[in-house]
Amino acid sequence: MPHQSVPSVTTAPISLHDEQIGRMRQYLATMALRTACFVGAYFFEGWLRWVCVALAVVLPYFAVVIVNAVRPRPYDTEMTPVDDPRRQVGQQ
Repeated sequence: MPHQSVPSVTTAPISLHDEQIGRMRQYLATMALRTACFVGAYFFEGWLRWVCVALAVVLPYFAVVIVNAVRPRPYDTEMTPVDDPRRQVGQQ
């Protein structure tokens, strides 16, 4: 009987669906902050108004760069087998 390697749950990458949801939430949070900057620029005066305008201008760039900077997904990962595949978790 050939020895088959068993993948470890702790080393499994996050699912693509969960990764996309997290990226979408991060992008929406950044765009909500941008919207708040536009509203703040209307109500504030002086240097605070210009800070809000500057943030409203640069936040979309940073949002796209940060959201698209994802870790490469391991397509061909090799799992190392456990010393004794009959060993139970917690028993040694």
